[in-house]
Amino acid sequence: MSESDSGPVTGEGTRAVRAGLPEPVKNEPTLPGPVFAAHFHLPGEVSGPYAYGRDENPTWTHLERAIGELEAPGEDIETLVFASGLAAVSAVLFSQLRAGDAVVLPSDGYQVLPLVRAQLEAYGIEVRTAATAGDAQLDVLDGAKLLLIESPCNPGLDVCDIRRLAVEAHARGALVVVDNTLATPLGQRPLALGADFSVASGTKQLTGHGDVLLGYVCGRDAQAMAAVRRWRKTIGAIAGPMEAWLAHRSLATLDLRVDRQNATALVLAEALGERPEVTGLRYPGLPDDPAHKIASQQMRRYGSVVSFTLPTRARADRFLESLRLVDDATSFGGVRSTAERRRRWGGDDVPEGFIRLSVGAEDPDDLVADVLRALDESGQ
Repeated sequence: MSESDSGPVTGEGTRAVRAGLPEPVKNEPTLPGPVFAAHFHLPGEVSGPYAYGRDENPTWTHLERAIGELEAPGEDIETLVFASGLAAVSAVLFSQLRAGDAVVLPSDGYQVLPLVRAQLEAYGIEVRTAATAGDAQLDVLDGAKLLLIESPCNPGLDVCDIRRLAVEAHARGALVVVDNTLATPLGQRPLALGADFSVASGTKQLTGHGDVLLGYVCGRDAQAMAAVRRWRKTIGAIAGPMEAWLAHRSLATLDLRVDRQNATALVLAEALGERPEVTGLRYPGLPDDPAHKIASQQMRRYGSVVSFTLPTRARADRFLESLRLVDDATSFGGVRSTAERRRRWGGDDVPEGFIRLSVGAEDPDDLVADVLRALDESGQ
């Protein structure tokens, strides 16, 4: 921790290690263990924060404070954790929108969004879509109640100008939600860029070990967040106490993991750029990436995901089979590198040979060598 004229300045590593911890108590653990109680002692009139496990839990409270400290250091915001990232996104959409409203979604976002769209339309909500790149969502924003941004988008890694979209959306009376999953709070702070809500899947790089399903919503407006809280209570999409405790424990290494993974992702992207069989290479940290200019203006780190395309489906499958340090698995952001051919799910508008590769915490030289060797072997 360093000192300035305005007082203590906490670095991101220090903040990640200490975020959300309670005040030290002699002979008590630094991070209290998970509270599994379904109900709490509650004699007399209802008072205090904890009464029933679907409403509040002390383990959630510690984690929510920690995430809030990372998403908006020093600011007064509210954070709510959910059972998954999609639960968090759905909570914002369905708590803020009503029949007759219009919402703008990314056309190139997470591949489950079409299912969300179908449910919104079933409730009488008009859904419009546009691509992330070029701030194209502005073209369909007039009259909308809410704009959902995914930047960088998954899996294509395009980026939009969040500040610009937020200003334009607010001028037209729309709320702004940013899915911050790929960037994490250490890579991008949507609330500081003008968003009303920052949402994310904590399943990915935030927790980083592939053993937790979790999501969260952060926001400043008390009334809007109260609606999100009511939705969580009504639907019951709550995080388990063990998952919340594991997530909080994992935050302590977030800065270390993010630094290692981001640095290696850049090195790997540079190496892939030298391969003739690789096309459509995307990583926002590459100076010649189409998203680099805007990303560098609003992101502090570029993420752990690299995407590229191999000539055919067969070549992509052989590449994945040849990898030794990279698991063929979905999801991203874990300490163990993963990769997959995204078209196998059927929900992404990408070529058959499109690969989404998530860089883990392996030794950079080992990982790059493994990927290049797999490319060589798959081409034989």
